Amino acid sequence: MSLNATLLIQMTVFAVVVLFSMKFIWPMIMEAIEERNKNISDGLAAAEKGQKQLSEAESEVTGLISEAKKQATTILDQANTRASSIVETAKTKGGEERDKIISTAQEEAEHELNKLKEDLKKDLAGLAVAGAEKVLSREINEDDHKDILDGLAKKL
Repeated sequence: MSLNATLLIQMTVFAVVVLFSMKFIWPMIMEAIEERNKNISDGLAAAEKGQKQLSEAESEVTGLISEAKKQATTILDQANTRASSIVETAKTKGGEERDKIISTAQEEAEHELNKLKEDLKKDLAGLAVAGAEKVLSREINEDDHKDILDGLAKKL
């Protein structure tokens, strides 16, 4: 065989192989490549979406933390205000109770003082009458004694 015939047969075989490959093998390879590209692009899109969701979640968490801190501050302020109010109420009630107790004690002391003054007046009147009896060396009857005591009690 000559070189030309061999070359022609080889070219024909090569053309048949190329045509067979283009007809049957090439579409399967292209389909696999396109599917792979699609999977990669889907994966990248999912990664971008996940990254976006992560950043949104982080900003939402930051907002929630900020809101929670504000609520905590508000609650603490309300608690402090309430505690101050309770303390002031207790001080006021304590002052009122103190004033009431002092007033009651003063009234009782005044009552006791008046009672002691009355007792002292009677004792003083009795002593004055006893002293006058001794000075006069005579005994006063009971009615006179009572009149004298009442008179002295009124003057005192």
